[in-house]
Amino acid sequence: MKKVLLTIMMMALLVVMVACGTKDEKKPVTSGTTDKEPAVEAEAEKVTIKHELDTNAVEINKNPETVVVFDFGVLDTLDELGVEVAGLPQSNIPGYLSKYEDSKYKNLGSLKEPDFEALHALKPDVIFISARQADMYDQFAEIAPTVFVGLDYSNYMESFKHNMELVGEIFGKEDDMKSELAEIDAQIAAIKEKASAVEEKSLIVLGTEGKVSAYGPSSRFGIIHDVFGFAPADEKIEASTHGQNITFEYILSTNPGILFVIDRDAAIGNESSVKDSLENDLVIKTDAFKNDKMVYLNGEYWYLSGGGLLSMKEMIKEVEAAL
Repeated sequence: MKKVLLTIMMMALLVVMVACGTKDEKKPVTSGTTDKEPAVEAEAEKVTIKHELDTNAVEINKNPETVVVFDFGVLDTLDELGVEVAGLPQSNIPGYLSKYEDSKYKNLGSLKEPDFEALHALKPDVIFISARQADMYDQFAEIAPTVFVGLDYSNYMESFKHNMELVGEIFGKEDDMKSELAEIDAQIAAIKEKASAVEEKSLIVLGTEGKVSAYGPSSRFGIIHDVFGFAPADEKIEASTHGQNITFEYILSTNPGILFVIDRDAAIGNESSVKDSLENDLVIKTDAFKNDKMVYLNGEYWYLSGGGLLSMKEMIKEVEAAL
């Protein structure tokens, strides 16, 4: 009897052990095995942009890699922020941006005659254009998301800041841009305070190949009046991008106390001298000439690349010199 009971107990114990072993074999697979679901890649952050050249919003990946620039103001801004550029028009690059003449940057023609074949081959992630390329917007937009960064001369600082903040947002440089713009605002406020106490009235002219055009408030270079606070010698000058054609007799009759001169010839590499043609028998009779108040502005900043961080800082310095 004892042998029978012992045999039954041993058989029962064996059944229990087999059951436990089977249960262990069915344990769930732990993490780190091939049964784990693959991770989902994060979608690239987008920047949505609306501008006057497109009724549709333009979407751009934040921090685009292959960047193309057809505006020298944006180029000097990206240079200041440390953002790499892949291609640009290498014709008439301002001297202070001469490093972009290097062959490591793709040459994309000129500001007004883009090389669309080369541009297409580059496969850019974003293209920046301004007023000089505005009528070709559709051709650019077919190749890549295109951002228009033109300036509204009748509202210069608002459009300038809008463009700068847009660039800061696209490249994740919002804090840097905020700091840069605050510095510019402070410098302008200091100049405006001094300019408000100046009795002399000023005239802005652009010279090229012996011809002269005048610019008043709300014009291409009207920032001198509208933002920096210099009173205009003639408030009836037509507001425009290309200026109002004038004669040397007009300059004498207007008789500005300060004459701001932009040399287009020097900016685009012509050999003619605006200074030689402007300081003639008529202009030397003005108060501006007599009082050494003919201020020659650098055409690279004012004519070629206005509206950038670097060019704006240099424009501020040049206008301040008139004080």
